[in-house]
Order: sequence, then C-alpha cells, then structure tokens
Amino acid sequence: MTAPSGEERRRCWSGRDAFWKCADASEVAGRNPESECAALRKEFVEACPRQWTKYFDRRRDYLKFKEKLETEGFQPYQENQGGKS
Repeated sequence: MTAPSGEERRRCWSGRDAFWKCADASEVAGRNPESECAALRKEFVEACPRQWTKYFDRRRDYLKFKEKLETEGFQPYQENQGGKS
C-alpha cells in the first residue's frame, strides 16, 4: 500500500469529521446514528484506508469513554446488586 497523498488524507479527515459530527448530534438528540448518518459513514469508509477507519473508530470510542469517565467519574462494578452484603 502506498501512502495516501495530501489530498487523499484531507478527504479522509473531512469525511471522518463530518461523520463524527453527525453521529454526535444524533446521539445527543437520542436518535440512532447508524441509520441517520449511514451516507456519511459510507463516504468516510470509502475515503480512508481500512486501517485508518479502524483506528478512527477506536479513537472515537476511547474519546467518548474518556469524556464519560471525566464527567460521571469512576463507577466500580458491584457484584451484589440485590442489596445483600
């Protein structure tokens, strides 16, 4: 695989940014981003190398997790949910 040109990289990043913006907006509104942003997702996947989309997807998941952790704090898993000690 050859390295993407500057124009190809810009197209990939632009597709990623548009998809993430759509997905964030639909999640905030309580809608399903997979169906609402399907066209943008397709453009993003077609514009970027497969490894890049995999990386960007993991990166988005990590950033969302990190944001949740920072706003809600750490919630330890409790094995006994029934109230017994």
